[in-house]
Amino acid sequence: MEFFRSSGVMRFVLVCALAFHLVPLRCSADPPPVCQSYSTCSECLRSPGCAWCKQQDFLKYGESDERRCDSMDVLRKRNCTTNNVINPEPDIVKMKNNDLSSSSNNVVQLKPQSLKVQLRIGVPQEFTVEFKRAEGYPIDLYYLMDLSYSMKDDLEKIKNLGQDILKKLQEETKSVHIGFGSFVDKETLPYVSQTKARRQNPCPTRSDICQPAFTFHNVLPLTSDANEFKREVSKQKISGNLDSPEAGLDAIMQAAVCKNINWRDVTRILVYTSDDTFHMAGDGRLAGIFTPHDGKCHLKPDGLYDGTLLDYPSVGHLSQVLQANNIQLIFAVTNNSYPEYKALSALIPQSVVGVLNNDSSNVVQLISEAYGNLSSTLLLEHNITVPGLHVSYKSDCKGQSSNAWQHRGECSGIQKEKVLFTVRLNASECLAAPTTFEIQMMGINEVLKVTVETMCDCDCGAKEENSKHCAGNGTLDCGICRTTAFRSAAEKVCVSAGGVCAVGVSVGSTASVTMPTVPATSASSATVSITIPVAISSTHTESESERDVRYRVQEHQRNWVSNKKERKE
Repeated sequence: MEFFRSSGVMRFVLVCALAFHLVPLRCSADPPPVCQSYSTCSECLRSPGCAWCKQQDFLKYGESDERRCDSMDVLRKRNCTTNNVINPEPDIVKMKNNDLSSSSNNVVQLKPQSLKVQLRIGVPQEFTVEFKRAEGYPIDLYYLMDLSYSMKDDLEKIKNLGQDILKKLQEETKSVHIGFGSFVDKETLPYVSQTKARRQNPCPTRSDICQPAFTFHNVLPLTSDANEFKREVSKQKISGNLDSPEAGLDAIMQAAVCKNINWRDVTRILVYTSDDTFHMAGDGRLAGIFTPHDGKCHLKPDGLYDGTLLDYPSVGHLSQVLQANNIQLIFAVTNNSYPEYKALSALIPQSVVGVLNNDSSNVVQLISEAYGNLSSTLLLEHNITVPGLHVSYKSDCKGQSSNAWQHRGECSGIQKEKVLFTVRLNASECLAAPTTFEIQMMGINEVLKVTVETMCDCDCGAKEENSKHCAGNGTLDCGICRTTAFRSAAEKVCVSAGGVCAVGVSVGSTASVTMPTVPATSASSATVSITIPVAISSTHTESESERDVRYRVQEHQRNWVSNKKERKE
């Protein structure tokens, strides 16, 4: 007895161990799609893995339209012919796919350039984006300088450094343009003194001569002439204001958006130098300036900007404008204001901060190092958020791929290597119309245009109006009847079930319905009685009450056939 008991225990242990090993294997397989709850083709296609059979003789009697929706394999096993299965496949078409090139007359750094993507709901699609920075790519550098009185020594140094900056940049490319702008603060209280003498000469000592304060001045638009840069900067005089923060964000905004700066479609760098902090959105209220900045250019013909009309820009708005205009920002600031600009830089992609010597003597080296840091960091992003469309990235940096999907592609420490990014698109709902967005490498004036459309409608071919399959009173579309108008609620019920109905039946009454008992090619039929429970509309979409009545009619049909078989037996 003990032997059998122990044997039973052993069998139990073996069964449990076998189950333990088998369950993970079974669970690891992808579950079959849940399809049989959709009564129309378009609803069916919105479920991942589902297909629709439009074949007219596909359903067995008593089966509802939902049975037309199932996985491709199941529909074929149920003898739906291939040409009658509606199962559109997602697709990606490269509309423009020029090869990467460093040729001066045909620079291509981003590949492909245009895609058309067709998506099924819940079925992600992936494509690869290639990037390689072109050698010798042109550079525009706009030097933006704080001319408040504390920057007096820096101005004298910069007057002689224009040629050095140009030479340093020419080590990277032969095509360099350089420009110069300056800023102080808004010309009103409490930022700038309003007494006549101090307005004309805001220097703290009478022995110094300063120019009147201004918000921003585009002194020299971008040019390839280093001598002109030196001449114009040499003419500049220092200025002054009352409070410590300056109108730096005002100046950056105008430098970014104004065509007068003469930006080219090349690498754009804005160098910002200051020894103090900055005013931001809301500070203008101290002067009674409540109108938010509109992000537009307001330069006068003489290159000056009147900052008394609009508030200072917000950091978020400024960041958006810089990204939209592909401008990379270098903050060259003194050590005392470094923490504030470090925090600001964290909110502005493609910006870096460097510590400037008190006399700006290291500005050339600082610009060179900062440009190297910016050019070695790659950020790939899309420009808009499309409701219902999810975009994610994986980065392959120097052969090291990221495992997790991220909200943008990112690589650092890149020099001249080609970098690959995998982009995944996934639609969670149907898009109302084809939607186009752009994927762009920040700081590079090239984009990948992606047009996305969702495959939510069924192409079942020509519709058959007044079809015999719809009792002559409806349109056959995708294998089911789309009824048009009904003389009674009972008639609509019978058309849905494939029968011929009585007319003039009111809600709550009993209708005699002639139902086919075998395929419609036979003359065999039977008459059943049903009660119309509620009013049924004549719209094309079947309501719950209609479906309930149809199921009851079909149940009568199945019962009649079953009873007939029993009588024969």
